[in-house]
Amino acid sequence: MPASPSPRAAPALAVRPAGERALLLETAGTTEAAALHRTLSAVPLPGQVEAVPAARTVLLRFATAAQARQAAGPAALLEPGNGQERGADTPLVELPTIYDGEDLDDVARLTGLGSAQAVVQAHAAALWTAAFCGFAPGFAYLTGGGRQLEVPRREEPRTTVPAGAVALAGEYSAAYPGVSPGGWQLIGRTSAALWDLEREFPALISPGTRVRFVPVRERVQVSEPAAQQTPRAGAHATGTGTGTEPVFRPAATVLAAGPLATVQDLGRPALSHIGVSRSGAADRSALLRANRLTGNPPGAAGLEVLFGGLHLRAEQDLVLAVTGAAAPLRIVLPDGAERTAGVDRAFVLRAGCHLALGAPAAGLRSYVGFRGGLQATPVLGSRSTDTLAGLGPRPLRPGDLLGVGGDPGTAVGHPETPPPLPGEATTELRYIPGPRQDWFGAEGTSAFESRTWTVGERSNRVGIRFEGEALTDRETGELASEAVLPGSVQVPPSGLPILFLADAPVTGGYPVIGVVVEADLDTAAQLRPGSAVRFIPTAPAG
Repeated sequence: MPASPSPRAAPALAVRPAGERALLLETAGTTEAAALHRTLSAVPLPGQVEAVPAARTVLLRFATAAQARQAAGPAALLEPGNGQERGADTPLVELPTIYDGEDLDDVARLTGLGSAQAVVQAHAAALWTAAFCGFAPGFAYLTGGGRQLEVPRREEPRTTVPAGAVALAGEYSAAYPGVSPGGWQLIGRTSAALWDLEREFPALISPGTRVRFVPVRERVQVSEPAAQQTPRAGAHATGTGTGTEPVFRPAATVLAAGPLATVQDLGRPALSHIGVSRSGAADRSALLRANRLTGNPPGAAGLEVLFGGLHLRAEQDLVLAVTGAAAPLRIVLPDGAERTAGVDRAFVLRAGCHLALGAPAAGLRSYVGFRGGLQATPVLGSRSTDTLAGLGPRPLRPGDLLGVGGDPGTAVGHPETPPPLPGEATTELRYIPGPRQDWFGAEGTSAFESRTWTVGERSNRVGIRFEGEALTDRETGELASEAVLPGSVQVPPSGLPILFLADAPVTGGYPVIGVVVEADLDTAAQLRPGSAVRFIPTAPAG
């Protein structure tokens, strides 16, 4: 049985607040962070629900704010090096690798090894260990190559790196699970299925896994993993897309999808350690309200609709509710007559009738709840569409068929009064300073709080990109990758903040000046481009 975390006489770790229910533990380096993650995975602190390792830190997320506060003292006294040491029983993965990467000669020059063959020999001889995952599901940052293989990232990142590419950057090596952009130095390729949703545990490599790259000469065929391919409509409709999903009687046909309509539930919690973010509804309170109104359990899946434009035809009698953004609802009867329906209340859409959502008068995202819940093949326990990672059903298209589950056996809810939606006035978002507030100093923090920021046009489910007068009082240099949360406000070198939303990446490389409180994230999800925002500092509740 693993030993319990051992206290020290003096603090060994820097403990930084990360919002209401999380702590960021900072160690001396990657080896210490990996050891600390093993310790906390084996013997969690009270209330700990997730531990996410990164380059020099471990993010701990707790069930309650009180548990996070209570854990701060004991966490500071942990010994980073104490924990379950790697041994022969640690999983070993061998990756067959053809060393023919475009950057081999550059790596030979940058490392001083002198030849591509010397690079190959050094890379294949090393026993690598996965320190943490991030960037994409199943993308593992491997350590163990030593100083001889340290190289900088490319000056100009590639727009496309192929699936299976083997690469180096800084002190790390990695193999790309799927096609993506990237700035690492490419030295080879592997045919191994690094991420496969057909496996019980999709990630071939997870934190702690030992990895050896085995040179091979024969030609390999690298195919894009299933998780990165675009799911067919059947994945979220009648179940006929792949032949493996249960078949549902069609409940509705999508006639128009608007700018973006996706299936969402409450997401995929506690999978950040393998590079999978929570995702789920951007405005969680609106989805929960739609489920209450239709008599569904809280986690039932519905539709998230960006700025209206959705048009459905009912193929059977449906009980629906629309919440979130104040979209006008138009019902067209089979004889062509029209009537309207109200938001935040349950209503019946008879077979053959059409429902159209217009552009909302306020807010950005509407939620359509279906009694019985939308049926889709769960991916890692959730039916949510993750637009960044490419997990879950693809966005809706005209002609898609939607299926619903059986009657949940509970009564529909009474009409509800929703919270106010953001309007023309400046929206105030409360935030908890840290974990990297010290990168900005007193003047930088004051400027962040005193300025009015404007929601930019490039905002999406991943995050809100703000425009305005850039922050200039900021430390120079690079921050090693560390875990981020929905609500984190990251400030890149441009000085313009980014507020992460539901499809936030698992890790980020820019300092987080603060984390917006969870109660205000639903409001943030309804902000339109052009909206004015102020960030108001607050202390954790309680």
